Amino acid sequence: MHAARHVVERSIARLGVRGFSLIELMGVVALLAVLATITTVSWRALVPRTKLNAAVRELAAALHEARSDAISRNAEFEIEYYFEATADHPKGYRVVTPFRREGGSGLAAHPDERFARAFVALPIDVFFKRITVQGVDYLRDSVSVRFDPLGAASDHQIVLAQTPYENNVYTLEVHALTGTIQFHEGEFVREPPDDGDFK
Repeated sequence: MHAARHVVERSIARLGVRGFSLIELMGVVALLAVLATITTVSWRALVPRTKLNAAVRELAAALHEARSDAISRNAEFEIEYYFEATADHPKGYRVVTPFRREGGSGLAAHPDERFARAFVALPIDVFFKRITVQGVDYLRDSVSVRFDPLGAASDHQIVLAQTPYENNVYTLEVHALTGTIQFHEGEFVREPPDDGDFK
C-alpha cells in the first residue's frame, strides 16, 4: 500500500501537476469582471442608438411613400408632425391623403374630409427636437408639409433626438425641388445660399 502511494506521488511530481494559488484565481476573477463591465457599457450605448436609427428609417420610409403616392396618384399628399402627445394623437406623425375619408377614388372637397392614415408614434425616448419648414423653425405643437404630384416637397428638415443621450441626434433633410431625402448624423443646419454660390 505504501509502495503504491509512493509511486503515485512520484508520478505527480514528475508531471509537474499542481493547483492554482489564491492570487492567480483572484486575478482571473478580476479580469472576467473587467471584461463583463466593458461588455455591459458597450451594450447599453448600442441599444439606445438602435432605437433612434429605427425611428429615422421608419420616418424616411413614410416620406418616400408619401412622395411616391403623390406622383403615382397625381395628387398632393401631406405629412403632419406632432411634437407632443395628446388625447387625440401620440407624439409622432401621420400621412394625410387628398382622398375622401369615406373611401372611393374621389378627392375630398374640404381639408377636414381628407383621409388620414394611422399615426406612427415615436419611441418614448425619441422626440422631434426641431422641424424647419421653408426656413422657419418649429419646436412645439404641430406642423405639416406637402409632397406634390411632380415629386417636389416642402423644403424641410426634421431633427430627431433621444433622451437622455444628448449625442444621439439625427437630421433628415427633404429637398424642395426633388423631394429626395438626405441623412445627416447630428444636428444639421443648411446655410442659405448667397450671391457667390451662383457665379
